[in-house]
Amino acid sequence: MPKSLPLRLVLASASPARRKILQAAGIETDVLVSGVDESLVVTERAEELCLELARMKAQAVLTRLGPADDQRTLVIGCDSVLAFDGEILGKPTDAADATRRWKRMRGRSGVLHSGHCLIDVEAGRRAEAVASTVVHFADVSDDEIATYVGTGEPLAVAGAFTIDGLGGPFVERIEGDPSTVIGLSLPMLRRLLAELEIPITDLWTKIAPGSQTVELLG
Repeated sequence: MPKSLPLRLVLASASPARRKILQAAGIETDVLVSGVDESLVVTERAEELCLELARMKAQAVLTRLGPADDQRTLVIGCDSVLAFDGEILGKPTDAADATRRWKRMRGRSGVLHSGHCLIDVEAGRRAEAVASTVVHFADVSDDEIATYVGTGEPLAVAGAFTIDGLGGPFVERIEGDPSTVIGLSLPMLRRLLAELEIPITDLWTKIAPGSQTVELLG
């Protein structure tokens, strides 16, 4: 595979937070939502669940893409779940579920697992792994929980919390990579790219000082 071909990264996720992480790291992406039915995967291991869902998302998007002669296309699928008290917690089913979770989680800790599956379309190669981070929740009050759940934010995210949004003040600290908790680990992405013999710097874009103009490197 000629290394001079321009790189295209396709994010198999509807998550604006994941795209924002990549953009902040200098990586522009195309987005194709996978439409995967997450209920099809049943397992009691959080690491297995998030990795299998990441695979399914990447594969679903891959089937909609064809090999290209003028570029090298990469697809990244991700999925996150929270392991807490022996349970696997994805997105809450409703506001009552989110409230119950927060009343259990407050003052305690869980492990956020994010699965990653990276596929090099033209080369037919893939690299995958799970990144895990311990999350320590603040001992928030009933009123804080009610107000937070009322915003709707907890209903849209795995584990019913964020660290890059309104939920940030309710997380005391984390042990591990912060981007894992947001949904896509940048250090993990670098390692997976290296397995495919692609430096992460090859995906960087250049932004002129004081300007929003983006110029692709290479």
